Amino acid sequence: MAVFAEEVNLAGYTTLRLGGPARRFVEATTEADVVSAVRAADDAGEPVLVLGGGSNVVVSDDGFAGTVVHVGTRGAERRPAEGDGALLAVQAGEEWDRFAARCVADGLAGVECLAGIPGRVGATPIQNVGAYGQDVAETIAWVRAYDRETRQTVTLDREECRFTYRHSVFKGSDRYVVLEVGYLLRESDESQPIAYAELARSLGVAAGDRVPLKEAREAVLELRRGKGMVVDPADPDTRSAGSFFTNPILGPDALAELERRVADRFGPEAAFPRYPEKPGPDGAPRVKTSAAWLIDRAGFAKGYGDGPARISSKHTLALTNPGCGTTADLLALAREVRDGVRAAFGVELVNEPVLVGVAL
Repeated sequence: MAVFAEEVNLAGYTTLRLGGPARRFVEATTEADVVSAVRAADDAGEPVLVLGGGSNVVVSDDGFAGTVVHVGTRGAERRPAEGDGALLAVQAGEEWDRFAARCVADGLAGVECLAGIPGRVGATPIQNVGAYGQDVAETIAWVRAYDRETRQTVTLDREECRFTYRHSVFKGSDRYVVLEVGYLLRESDESQPIAYAELARSLGVAAGDRVPLKEAREAVLELRRGKGMVVDPADPDTRSAGSFFTNPILGPDALAELERRVADRFGPEAAFPRYPEKPGPDGAPRVKTSAAWLIDRAGFAKGYGDGPARISSKHTLALTNPGCGTTADLLALAREVRDGVRAAFGVELVNEPVLVGVAL
């Protein structure tokens, strides 16, 4: 049965430990509770915020003047799949890393490089969660969701989810409430081909090689811990929303401008990270570059910040609240970084976390 409360401080439900009170807070532990709470709020004409692990959200200091539905559903069911595949139907409230660890233990490949990511399963399709060369779009077969427009439960296949880099049909819209996600994994004790250069170096293998699942997971966890990207109450650097900015994807004109500015700033032989990306909607070629590289070269080093909010001492992409900061403090730092990168390189950084009641 759902549990209702009023004026619940949302800081306790986010990894940043920031955010004011929710006018109404619903702890939903069954799928029926989730749908019922959302429908009731919609019927009353009040705003709804669906909250999972709170690891990718920045909430206003004023809180949320509506209903927060905290998704606490649990469970994973294995269903028949063709060939050497294994289909797992996972409830949205299941902790992501617990699920990823179970897959490794059960000899199921496809999410081993997504180890240590905080949050819950329901969030993974929304922004196409990815790390170390894997995206959930590679393994998601379908997403079952409550459609607030039709007031029906619907199932969207992979194509209908419209996955792109850190984006999907679910992101930027409150139409769908994710209830369950189906992952199609491969039965194997070996990982998917290692695609990320840093991870390959850590494992001592060549890009494209496979390694035992457990080795891949442990190597990823070690790398993430070194960057403060595994939640640890004893480590103030982990009081963050993970990577605050996405890696920019540049078309020909933006790439040429970045090349010019880098040459002017560091010399004609200077290079910056660039990775092939799918062409844009207009068919023009695109490349992805590193937000962390841009931030650092624009003068924002690890540990930067004079106020309560700081850049992580371990990773320039993480903005942290190590003490008694506010959301306003964090956003002031985010704006300083964004504006500094734009001034130095002409590249507009885009926030990765969802902003609730605030804007950059």
